[in-house]
Amino acid sequence: MPGKIHQSFGENPTAVRDSDHYTDEYTQTLVNKWDELIDWESRAAAEGDFFIEKLKEHGAKKVLDVATGTGFHSVRLLKAGFEVVSADGSPAMLSKAFDNARKYGYILRTVCADWRFLNRDVHGHYDAIICLGNSFTHLFDEKDRRKSLAEYYAMLKHDGILIIDQRNYDMILDEGFSTKHKYYYCGEGVVAEPEYIDEGLTRFRYSFPDDSVYHLNMYPLRKAYLRQLMSEVGFQRIESYGDFKETYRHDDPDYFVHVAEKKYIPIEERN
Repeated sequence: MPGKIHQSFGENPTAVRDSDHYTDEYTQTLVNKWDELIDWESRAAAEGDFFIEKLKEHGAKKVLDVATGTGFHSVRLLKAGFEVVSADGSPAMLSKAFDNARKYGYILRTVCADWRFLNRDVHGHYDAIICLGNSFTHLFDEKDRRKSLAEYYAMLKHDGILIIDQRNYDMILDEGFSTKHKYYYCGEGVVAEPEYIDEGLTRFRYSFPDDSVYHLNMYPLRKAYLRQLMSEVGFQRIESYGDFKETYRHDDPDYFVHVAEKKYIPIEERN
């Protein structure tokens, strides 16, 4: 599916703090290079079966992947036997994901959907919803974050779970950027690092071996703030992992993964 070729941030890129701007950021040329950034085999080896195991622990079978991207997690879950619906706000990403899945012998069930209006475009209820790849940080307005989380909550079955991840923005904001680049962006010769940081924006620069450069503007979500939002929307027990580990130092992980349960849990049994 054809898309825009060049990114557009205007004359003042660090002033672009709009939840809808991702449609101008994920151009066709960047989408075509995204798998080079991820490196499917290296990423699969780095994260292991963490997501598959968490979904199985909670008895999930039907999964909605709301940030499919080029299809990495959707395909992994299909391979593991889950029923998957793959959604994304970028038609170019969905097209790439569909093509990638066909290479592995799968036909993705894809839906182009905005998280803020997920129930309008995606039908049914799910055992689990996953929102991975630091995707949630494309939402710059708190009302958009709350609306999206409420949409996820509404689409989950009564005992469903949400799995959502984020960069360790606490470390980036408080101590500066450093990364092991061991788990998410595993591509050889690809550099992903912020070139501008403040409390309301982290502007990441992605440099590729062919000297091409792209940018993404993202909101630096603090861990405690995201956990609070999920709790206020209605999620009960929330478990947070640092680079897929239960025990970690605050400044150590590159990424946090949150597993939030919808089912009612008595207050004395919650974390």
